[in-house]
Amino acid sequence: MDVKKRNGKETVHRKMDKTFSYRRLEVVRETPMVQDFQERWPALFDVFEINAEFKRITTLPLQSRFLSQLDILSSKLIALYKKRGGLIGKRLKSIMDQMTEEDVDHGRESVLKGLCVYLNEDPEHLIRQHVGVSDTAFEESVEETTVGIFTDLDNVPLAVALLFGLLYALNMDYPHQLRYTFEVIQKLIMELDGGTLSKKVQVLKNRLNE
Repeated sequence: MDVKKRNGKETVHRKMDKTFSYRRLEVVRETPMVQDFQERWPALFDVFEINAEFKRITTLPLQSRFLSQLDILSSKLIALYKKRGGLIGKRLKSIMDQMTEEDVDHGRESVLKGLCVYLNEDPEHLIRQHVGVSDTAFEESVEETTVGIFTDLDNVPLAVALLFGLLYALNMDYPHQLRYTFEVIQKLIMELDGGTLSKKVQVLKNRLNE
């Protein structure tokens, strides 16, 4: 009921703080379906509460840390993209050619798309743009997608951060098509639980540290 109130955010936030341990126990032990969990905890799917829940779990700020860490790694990632050859190298060049220094958010978006390509994953599984398509085509595309970000969005990098934060808060396995991209986001960008890496992400980490 508080979620539905126009000025209920502060009340909702206090109640979410108080019920965190109960909610976390439910997520870890019962692994509920997302739809069922959303019905019981609708406030968690709000932008503010995704950030708050992530900080309750990790003590780290989600959005600011994601963006700052991404910016720190961007120059090294772009350097690796430029060195990549073959078909993947051509795809990376196409993405990098669209970057502009004036638009910071678009630059971050390009780096994230490039990360998917570099890891041999399809960025359209993460970010899919729909321009001038019918409602029917859009709905069909949504139904075919397990996890992703659909734009028209003002800020794709923030949307990626929120999607990661929600997946982390719900203790969900990363989608198979993007498992390496999200592993990099979690373990290299956010520096969470980075003790064990897959071979592909370990190779990327080594190259970034060269």
